[in-house]
Amino acid sequence: MCLGIPGRVVEVYDLDGARMGKVDFDGIVKEICLSFVPEAEVGDYTIVHVGFGITKVDEESAHETLALMKEMGVLEAELDATVALAEEEAIATGEESA
Repeated sequence: MCLGIPGRVVEVYDLDGARMGKVDFDGIVKEICLSFVPEAEVGDYTIVHVGFGITKVDEESAHETLALMKEMGVLEAELDATVALAEEEAIATGEESA
């Protein structure tokens, strides 16, 4: 299952021409592509799907969704699945790190 997960943007930067950022998912921070949400700035919340920010969301909705995902026990599983999917893609494209 790959759900869209809300997270708070804590850093924004450019990486080889791509707009990237660090996004905090209730204490778990991941590197995310922000190219699809160019309006997202530090402090904003975005829905992230398979490593890409896809839309901005308000803080209240983000907290409600995170709480529900934690209650259902899917937050950590989804974040782990996202990492595994990104690693598989990196291996397939020859971009895995040593």
